[in-house]
Order: sequence, then C-alpha cells, then structure tokens
Amino acid sequence: MSLICTGTIGIDTVYAPTGHAERVLGGSCTYFCAAASFFTPVRLVAAVGDDFPPAFRDVLSSFKGVDLAGLETRQGSRTFAWGGKYAANMNNRETLFTDLGVLAEAPPRVPAAFADSKFVFLANSHPSVQLDLLGQIKGKPLAVADTMDLWINTAKAELLVLLRKVDGVVLNYDEAELLTGKSNSVSAARHILEMGPRFVVVKKGEHGALLAHRDGIAALPAFPAENVIDPTGAGDSFAGGMMGWIAGSNGGNPGSFDTIRRSLVAGTVVASFNIESFSLERLKTLTRPELDARIKQYADMVRV
Repeated sequence: MSLICTGTIGIDTVYAPTGHAERVLGGSCTYFCAAASFFTPVRLVAAVGDDFPPAFRDVLSSFKGVDLAGLETRQGSRTFAWGGKYAANMNNRETLFTDLGVLAEAPPRVPAAFADSKFVFLANSHPSVQLDLLGQIKGKPLAVADTMDLWINTAKAELLVLLRKVDGVVLNYDEAELLTGKSNSVSAARHILEMGPRFVVVKKGEHGALLAHRDGIAALPAFPAENVIDPTGAGDSFAGGMMGWIAGSNGGNPGSFDTIRRSLVAGTVVASFNIESFSLERLKTLTRPELDARIKQYADMVRV
C-alpha cells in the first residue's frame, strides 16, 4: 500500500565519542524513507538546495522502492544543514549550528501522483506545514505525525489542531512530558489520546518504546545493541520501520492496537541497525535476511 513521508533532507555534521562525520546525508525524511523501504515502497516529499550533492541523491535512489518524484531541487537555495555533538553517554546532544536553508521557504508541494497515498507520515516540521501537506492528500489515509519540543513551545495551538486530524503521533518522553505536564510516560500518553489521536508512541531511547492506544497499552524494550556509533536518525528510522511495516502488512485494520504493537518490533530493529554507523552507512549495507534474522532474535527475546 502507498506510503508517503514529508519532512527534511539535510546535510549533517556530527561529533560523537566514537568519531566525527562532516557534511553527511541526514534529515528526518532521509532516515524514515531508508528504513521504510525495507518493508514497502515509499514516496518522498522534501526540498533541497542546488548545493545538494548528486552523490546524496544517488544514495537515496539506492534504496529500492524510494520514489524521489517529490524531491524538489531549488536553484539559488541552500539545503538544510545541522551540526551536533553527543555527550559521552550518547543520550544527550548539543546543537552546534542550524542552517534552515530551504526550510525557511515555502514547503514542497505533494505531486499529483502522490495524492492518493493511503499511509502518511508527517516527519518533524512546523505543525502548520504538516497540516498543509496533510490537506493535499485525498481520501482518508492513516496519518501519523512526529513533533518536537520547539513546536510544543512555539506553535502549540497549531499542534493541537494537528493532533485532532491525525490517527497517531510519535514523540519522545521529554516531549510527551512537555506537551502534557505529566512526568509519567503512561499518564502523558493517555493524556495525549484525549487530544485526538487514536494512538501515541512514546520513544524512550535505550529503554524502548511505549504504545498507548484507545484499545490498549503496550511497552517494548530496545534491542540490546553493543555497537552504538551514532544515534542520529534513530527516532526517524524507528518511525520508518514502524510505518513501513504497517503499510506493507496487507489487509486487516492498519490502525488497530495489534497492528501498531507489532509494527513497533520492525521500528525497533531497523533503528538498532541505523545506530551502528554515521548517516545511512549501515542501512546501505543492510540486507533483508539480516533484518529478518534480527527481528526473529528480538521476538524470541521478548517472548515470555
């Protein structure tokens, strides 16, 4: 089934205890689409400047099933760029610089051929931009949005409108607390359900993820990774695996508690590969047999 992702494509500079990566491919849409492509074809909608390296476009094209027809290249504009430095524990990071580039301009338009998408993921961006892009999709797709503390602090009114129009929302535990004022993740997630969505996924990093659904609640651990090189994009690849699995699962009720719960396994495992390298280097070499083997390993691990 058709899956579309709107979000950022960027050029990242990352400093971590494990090393340094200068001007590598990044962005929420990038990680999402790469992860989702292991389970289903995915349509990408984003904008870059004319400084976007052709080699980066080739990397995106190398993921089978990623449709780049919605990738705009804007002459005279700069690609979004971000730099960050991770603390020794890899859980905390400092933003060193942000160059908005094309993000300060009008958002990209959804191509007419993408307007029939049945599954929509609105990767992190201003809620008004997410609402605009959602409004360009015909029919009644299963729509899920990501958000962050910046929008909770500066655009909460628009975010609350968005939450009434999407089926699900993905955010981390700090953002859930900021949005609701509740320090307990379960209480925060249940409170967000009252704001409109059918389900909420709270990402908790090395402590896994929490699912609060109108029909139930579930918690899954993270995969016990030993080789953590760069956490950048972990949340976006988690969302990509989750939504890719839902879109590719065929039939049933894609918004049901059981479907969403099962999809978190795919998201967790893809993210565990993503953190094994800088940028998309590990996902570029990942094979489906490797992915399936780790999914089985994870399922055996959590089975009681």
